[in-house]
Amino acid sequence: MAENVKVTEATASPLHFARFEFKYILSAAKRQAVEADLLYFLEYDPFVANRPDHKYFVRSLYFDDPAYTAFHDKIDGLKSRYKFRVRTYTSSPEMNVPVFLEIKGRHNNLVFKHRTPIVGEDTQGEVFTGGFRSDQILSLAQEGSVRDQFEYDFYRRHLKPVALIDYHRRPYVSKYDPGFRITFDEKLQATQTNRLFPLQTCAPRRVIAGYSVVEVKFRHHLPSWFHQVIQAHELQRISISKIVTGMERLGLAHDEH
Repeated sequence: MAENVKVTEATASPLHFARFEFKYILSAAKRQAVEADLLYFLEYDPFVANRPDHKYFVRSLYFDDPAYTAFHDKIDGLKSRYKFRVRTYTSSPEMNVPVFLEIKGRHNNLVFKHRTPIVGEDTQGEVFTGGFRSDQILSLAQEGSVRDQFEYDFYRRHLKPVALIDYHRRPYVSKYDPGFRITFDEKLQATQTNRLFPLQTCAPRRVIAGYSVVEVKFRHHLPSWFHQVIQAHELQRISISKIVTGMERLGLAHDEH
């Protein structure tokens, strides 16, 4: 099982980064072919290398304001935008899995992410099973710029949790450049809830069922061998956001254009 595992990547992942990200959507058959070719150049991320399925579970609870500004900023293609989420790596409230408050956004062509740990004895207890109150998350998030920005936006924009996004991720790193990564995300699900661990009455909905979202992450440039993979498989880069697609699937918001 990829769920409920002590994912050491969660703690080893950098708290701050800026990089380029290209995304693709692949059918099961196309993914199998692409992944087979990529194995000549990539190896499993060390954190999943010894796992039977080479995957781990990712859960994110996203925040937005009543006007769904973050949703529409993405739809409108704003060059500078950001959103908040709480991320963990389990589907049940276990104390041994870390939880982070994150701000992720884009400035021109660069994608940035900053995260800070959410710590406390009840990190995955009443705070997350009972929904969020601003004083709870603010009191548990480690002090710093991420927490300060969240506090500012929480009160200025009246942020609230809007939807939960779950998926399973298989990460690869380049054999030649540790800064070049490719992840395959599958079994995407969206749940309308204000909780990190919602009640069983909250039914998740599958998102782009049968397809994988491939994210190519790099700091400087794409290697020549990856250009060859793109051409060989006629890969088409797309603009997709898991939370935007999930909110559309849940009927919470839609593209008005």
